[in-house]
Amino acid sequence: MAASPGVLATADDDYLERDDVRAFIDRAVSETGAPREDVERWIGSAEHQQKIIDAITRPAESKTWGEYRPIFLTDKRIEQGVAFAREHAELLDEVERTYGVPREIIAAIVGVETFYGRITGSYRVIDALATLGFDYPRRGEFFRGQLIDFIRLVDEEGLDIDQARGSYAGAVGMPQFIPSSYRHYAVDGDGDGRRDLWDSREDVLASVANYFVEHGWGQSEPVMMRVDVNDAEVDDLLNTGRDLKPKTTLGELRERGVGVPDDAPVPDDFEVMLFTLTDDDEVEYHVGFNNFHVITRYNHSVLYATAVWQLAEAIAAGLGDERETGG
Repeated sequence: MAASPGVLATADDDYLERDDVRAFIDRAVSETGAPREDVERWIGSAEHQQKIIDAITRPAESKTWGEYRPIFLTDKRIEQGVAFAREHAELLDEVERTYGVPREIIAAIVGVETFYGRITGSYRVIDALATLGFDYPRRGEFFRGQLIDFIRLVDEEGLDIDQARGSYAGAVGMPQFIPSSYRHYAVDGDGDGRRDLWDSREDVLASVANYFVEHGWGQSEPVMMRVDVNDAEVDDLLNTGRDLKPKTTLGELRERGVGVPDDAPVPDDFEVMLFTLTDDDEVEYHVGFNNFHVITRYNHSVLYATAVWQLAEAIAAGLGDERETGG
C-alpha cells in the first residue's frame, strides 16, 4: 500500500510496498552503486519509530536559555569534562597543536553531545533515517539524503548497517556526526585506515577538530561577548531562529547606541551576530564572533553554541595550570 503524500506511515507499514520508497531505492542504487538486493534488504528491515517523530518535533533547542542551560551546565558534566580532558591530555594536546582548536572546546562538544561518549544513542540508524526520510515530510528530503550517505558509509567505512546505532536524528558515535558530516569531515586519527567515530578516541577528537577547521575556526579568536543595548533599536540586526550568519558589525552596533566595550577583542568592521538569551524574564544581548558562528554549524542553535562555550570555559577553569602547560 502506498502512503498518501504528507501522511505519516504507521508502524505496521512495509516500506517496500510504498511507491515513494521504491523510487528511493532506485535512486540509492543509482547514486551509491550498492547492490539492489542489499539496499532492498536494508530498507525492508527498517522499522517506523513513532518515538523518533515525537522527539524531533520537540527538540531541546526550542527551550529558553533558562530552561536549556541546566541540562548541560551541571557540576557533574563539568567535573567529567575536566576528568576527560585529563585522561586524554596527550591526545588532546596533539590534536590542538595539529588543528588549532582548544582542547576544552573539543571536550565540551563531546560533553554536550554524548556526555563524553556515555550516551551515543539507542536507535538503529537505519530506522531513524527511514522514519524521518519517509514519514516526516517537513524534512524528508534532507533525511533521505542522509540515508544515501549512510549507505555509502557501509562500503567506505565497513559499517554494519543493521547494527549501527545513534540518535533519533541519525547522528552517530561520540561526536554525533550525521552521515554527510561523517563522510566529509571525519578523519583517521589513529592511522588504522578507518574512521571510527564510536570506539576510536583518536578518530573522534581529530574529527571534531577537523570539522571546526573546515567550517572556519579562527585560532585564538574570541567566541562571544555580552553587550548592553540600552534603549537602542536593534530588532532588525538580531539573529533569530536558524538565521545565524553574522549580519552586522561592532561599528554598526556602536552607531545604534549599543554599549560595546572599548576593549572589544575585534575591530569595529568585524562581522558579528547579535542574539538574545532569555532566563526567566531577563533578556540578555550577546555578540557572537566568527568562532561562535562555527560552533552553530555543528548544531544550528545559539543555545547550543552558548552551552558548548560555557562548558568549555568551565573545563578550562577546572584544568587551571594544566591548560596552560599542555597537561
